[in-house]
Amino acid sequence: MVKVKIDPALFDRAKRAAEAAGYSSVEEFIADCIEKQIQRLKVEQDEAAVSDQLRGLGYVE
Repeated sequence: MVKVKIDPALFDRAKRAAEAAGYSSVEEFIADCIEKQIQRLKVEQDEAAVSDQLRGLGYVE
């Protein structure tokens, strides 16, 4: 397991959010947040790639 340092105040907020959302642990909550952020960024990158391709084909200015 890899350890990551996080500001204690942010950890406390994450812990409260995890409890409120019904996660079994703060680690599970944080992992889910990271996964969602990675997926969101991947979608944005995919959309940018499609836009670049359309621009290259002359469909988008």
